[in-house]
Amino acid sequence: MEREKRNDMSFSRKRSFTFGAYGSVDRFTCGDETRPESAEDNILDILDSPASESKPFLPASSNQRETELFEIIEKLQGSRIDEQRCEFPLPLKTQLLTIGGDLPLILPSKLGGYWIDPPLERLVDVSPTSSHYGLDPESFDIMERDGEAKIYHEFFRSRYHHSFTAVDPSLGPLVLSVCLEEEENRLRVILRMKECSLHGVFSVSLFPNIPSAVELAKMLCDRVTVSKFEVVSYLKAPELITAFDEHRVSPNFKFGILYQKDRQFTEEDILSNNDESEEFKEFLSILGETIQLQGFTGFRGGLDVCHGQTGSEAVFTSFHEREIMFHVATKLPFTEGDPQQLQRKRHIGNDIVALVYQEGQTPFLSDVIKSHFLHCFLVVRRVQRAEETGETAYQVSVTAREDVPPFGPVLPDPPIFTERSLLREFLLTKLINAEISCYKAQQFSRLELRTRSSLLESLQTELSTRSQCMMGEPSLSVLPSSEGVRGASEGSGGFIENFKRAIRVRSHSFETLGVPRKSGSSASQKPKTEKDGEGDKSPGPVLSDSLGPAELKDQASPQEETYKEDRYL
Repeated sequence: MEREKRNDMSFSRKRSFTFGAYGSVDRFTCGDETRPESAEDNILDILDSPASESKPFLPASSNQRETELFEIIEKLQGSRIDEQRCEFPLPLKTQLLTIGGDLPLILPSKLGGYWIDPPLERLVDVSPTSSHYGLDPESFDIMERDGEAKIYHEFFRSRYHHSFTAVDPSLGPLVLSVCLEEEENRLRVILRMKECSLHGVFSVSLFPNIPSAVELAKMLCDRVTVSKFEVVSYLKAPELITAFDEHRVSPNFKFGILYQKDRQFTEEDILSNNDESEEFKEFLSILGETIQLQGFTGFRGGLDVCHGQTGSEAVFTSFHEREIMFHVATKLPFTEGDPQQLQRKRHIGNDIVALVYQEGQTPFLSDVIKSHFLHCFLVVRRVQRAEETGETAYQVSVTAREDVPPFGPVLPDPPIFTERSLLREFLLTKLINAEISCYKAQQFSRLELRTRSSLLESLQTELSTRSQCMMGEPSLSVLPSSEGVRGASEGSGGFIENFKRAIRVRSHSFETLGVPRKSGSSASQKPKTEKDGEGDKSPGPVLSDSLGPAELKDQASPQEETYKEDRYL
């Protein structure tokens, strides 16, 4: 009776689960079901049974008993380990898709969220000798990020015009500019709102009298409800308005270049490549010129041109009055013992578009590079030489996040290029258009809207305050005198100061290397500015001080800045 009672107690406390890779196994049953006798049952019988019943089973010596006890424990543990073993799925390398005998340049993400051009089903014939469709250099048009950004500069600043400000109860701050073009006998009007700027041209003959500022504003947007605008009398207003209108326009671009060798599937493998093959060097020469960073005076794209902290070389080119700096992974610093290669990732991971050059038949996975900012990849692979011309042929494919709108120029069918000059023209145009199109993605469009709202509010306040000061408002007579636009705003935290806070170049300055920046800032704190080569302004996403921590880039010094996995999607 006592033996049965102890067995019941041991049964109640022995019920457990063994967790394997794909689930659990219940080792015991309940009720009247029988269970096989195991080593675990034997050892519990030995330990729990009364001395009178266990005497026949006791070993002759304590040493022998301990030996048998440990043997039973070893068998017990060994059986449990074996139960948890499972057969893992085959490596990805054996599951790659094959289309027409060749592997595609890009494979879609397992989780989705990316589109691929051309689609995989179209990659049947990629022979360089196939007929080409769509290879027309005349159609390689570069997109404009903001087609109306320079209207004020072109049509207003050289003519006599007026600007007005107001704060609408529903629309917020408004800045209106009106110009009378007497030779064409028409009015040109720009209304700046938080969401966008509206531009219109009206014939003067349509009106018996020149419309008021309120009437012109309502003609452009019927949601305007203000009854009065204030005239802007500040002499330097055109400079402030131009800075606001063109804050998204820049002739400079920076792109990442990744070098993917055969059988490389992971981010760590791709970023760890150091050696450049002759084939890869030849491709880089198509994109641009390899320059020495030390003392370089052009657009540097965030690379160090003074202290050599970002390598000694880079690839740079000028293209249709635009300067392009390439962040080539193999030319950025390599860190021994760092599988993530943070010194490389901190530059390429903060680009918006990257180009991937493949050697071999290993496809590129759309989401293999983890980054908040990278939204598009252009993938290039050299294929067999064209027998007729003897020239090298290159195959091109594109992948981007699903909220990035399609952009030109259109890939030819098949997507094969044999002429170096044509490939260069296509790739550079495609890279620029890719970045401009990426700004329309949800993440960047949300950031830009918040930044524009902040800048417009600051502009309206600055224009209104300065105009009242010009009119002799007693309460504003203490405003500091200005010497140029920068001096006018530095003492008061005005528009230009807020403009500098909002327009953050995506790269970090290395000229103050070793001086850690203070974390956190108050409204009265003046941020450090970057002294760079002339015209070194990035067209990247405009980030304001009001952005959340997941959206705002680190402002730490180069020595403090460390790549963190949670900074990237």
